Amino acid sequence: MPSHATPARAPGPAPLARRLAAPVASLAGVAAAFAYVGAVDPNEPGHYPVCPLLRLTGILCPGCGGLRSAHAFAQGDLAAALGANAVAVVGYGVFAVVMALWLIRAVRGVPMRIAVAPVWWWSLGAVLLVFSVVRNLPFGSALAP
Repeated sequence: MPSHATPARAPGPAPLARRLAAPVASLAGVAAAFAYVGAVDPNEPGHYPVCPLLRLTGILCPGCGGLRSAHAFAQGDLAAALGANAVAVVGYGVFAVVMALWLIRAVRGVPMRIAVAPVWWWSLGAVLLVFSVVRNLPFGSALAP
């Protein structure tokens, strides 16, 4: 007897609204956080907790000044944002590029996968370590918030 089975079809891409749900939700969450930090000034005491490393040791961590940087960035003051935490501003740019790629790939129905080689993670750690050490030394005081 001849077999008349129909060949199995590969599932098509999910509907556009479903593909966009995760990147749009992520973008909305970050936009809400930036809106809050933009509205509630971290330069005024009492709104945000103090960095525990700074409080306990007096040493600036790589994130110190990040909220002030985000506030200035949300206010459109790029110079103040860079002065508060230059690494954070670079991070905002990297985030924007990743979000744009994620949205474009979601519209096209291509999954977003980011595979980062360990050498890049070690390099990022080294940059953050150097940034932290330099901003805590007298000659690197321009990097301090």
